[in-house]
Amino acid sequence: MKTVAISPTYNESKNIRELIEQIRTNGGNPDILIVDDNSPDGTGKIVRALMEHDDHLFLIEREGKLGLGTAYCTGFRWALENGYDRIVQIDADLSHNPADIPRLVEASKEYDLVIGSRYINGVNVVNWPLSRLILSSLANVYARGITGMPVTDATGGFKCFNRRVLENIELEKVSSEGYSFQIEVNFRAWVKGYSIKEISIVFNDRTVGESKMSKKIILEAIKMVPALKLRKIFKRL
Repeated sequence: MKTVAISPTYNESKNIRELIEQIRTNGGNPDILIVDDNSPDGTGKIVRALMEHDDHLFLIEREGKLGLGTAYCTGFRWALENGYDRIVQIDADLSHNPADIPRLVEASKEYDLVIGSRYINGVNVVNWPLSRLILSSLANVYARGITGMPVTDATGGFKCFNRRVLENIELEKVSSEGYSFQIEVNFRAWVKGYSIKEISIVFNDRTVGESKMSKKIILEAIKMVPALKLRKIFKRL
């Protein structure tokens, strides 16, 4: 299987070298695509320098901070155009362990979408403040309760897609960011009838850099979840 790991970045210069090194060393050595939103801290410049010695490292540089959801969709389209069979999404802040990538890819031989879940076997989160853990837990309860989607960690960002999922969930209609982007993509895959598997991972909160979480992202998720339910009812997904 031709596999690529996609990671959107904005001001991740302190993490990007280690992320790429860990994927190369422990992640099963997939191709890597970085989608950088013109990071002022020079993240893109670091990736370009690394590309000189790595023919399987790629970079898309966008004109500005356009958001997580559009970054992933840009990366997904690139992956489809370049013939990848498995597309992994992974955060650049090292909160996801690249050593788990082979587990996701292996499970994708039987399932269409594999989610690295923080909650499928209890709570596997390290160094998060209690307020953030409560917010995440409530967001997942909210998403499951309204949409009926049988996913324990609907907001998680560590996943492996079979290419047919991304070919058929109509990426051009995906409009959300942050929490709601993860929920929306999962929901679209579920509504289309694709098989979903959650496997347990340990999530480590970032130790370097700043979280991109904001009130805007939270409010978007609150609005998006019932909107997805209504779109399903009226067959507008």
